[in-house]
Amino acid sequence: MFQESRLEELKIVLPTPPSPVAAYIPAVRTGDLVFVSGQLPMASGQLTVTGKVPSAVSIEAAAEGARLCILNSLAILKATVGNLAKLKRVVRIGVFVQSDLDFAEQALVANGASELLQKIFGDIGRHARTTIGVAALPLNAAVEVEAIYEVMPQV
Repeated sequence: MFQESRLEELKIVLPTPPSPVAAYIPAVRTGDLVFVSGQLPMASGQLTVTGKVPSAVSIEAAAEGARLCILNSLAILKATVGNLAKLKRVVRIGVFVQSDLDFAEQALVANGASELLQKIFGDIGRHARTTIGVAALPLNAAVEVEAIYEVMPQV
């Protein structure tokens, strides 16, 4: 079972769950699954990475943005279920990268999120993934990440 002290070991502090930027809710739980809405690379209410990859944003900066998206997602998951010890596994993430027309390395950006999940959670952090290059994202974000988590049953 995952222990939240693992975050302390890695010197990771979850942010305050960000507020939605449009007409949706941050997460929906149905049964043992929690669907977390797409998260932008927000820190303290500010978008940290904007523009197209790689002309305006480097692959490395976009991957860092994907890591921040996942931390925001985990903060929302924790707020939804109470604590991360209830996580059974990361099921799937979807990563959207605002891309130049000829850019084809979206997977390198998505690895920022995937590798962080595996570093934090080990085997239960391994997940299915879809990575998509898009023409634009909300607020001109360089990356957006959505997630599906399996959690312990409610009692």
